[in-house]
Amino acid sequence: MFLFALICLVLGLTIGLLLNQGLSGDLATYLAVSCLAGLDTVFGGLRSQLEKRFDTAVMLTGFFSNILIAFFLSWLGDRIGANIYLVCAFIFGQRIFINLSVIRRLLLQKWQDNRTKKQQAQQAEALAQPQESRS
Repeated sequence: MFLFALICLVLGLTIGLLLNQGLSGDLATYLAVSCLAGLDTVFGGLRSQLEKRFDTAVMLTGFFSNILIAFFLSWLGDRIGANIYLVCAFIFGQRIFINLSVIRRLLLQKWQDNRTKKQQAQQAEALAQPQESRS
């Protein structure tokens, strides 16, 4: 799954650089909010993977539905004269930071657990060595 995501990222970047097309102001706003929604889903998927509760179907449906909903809300807000894209950007930005803080804590806890296990293994090995030399 990770390799597929990496290949899609490289392919998307390559196509974007080769096309080199600019966007109008309205579309750029919609695209920015949609990108935030996509990033939120990606970081949420990474978080759930670290928590060992990842589900591919939930990730994929969440990814596409979040992007479409963010795009639609931004478009609708633009049509009725309300800056709903700012609300979407704020909420998705907040969710991204929350997911990143949880990911950081999970990775730090995993690193500390591994370090503690290594220290305990070294202490057990150190205690076992003098007994072997006495025999």
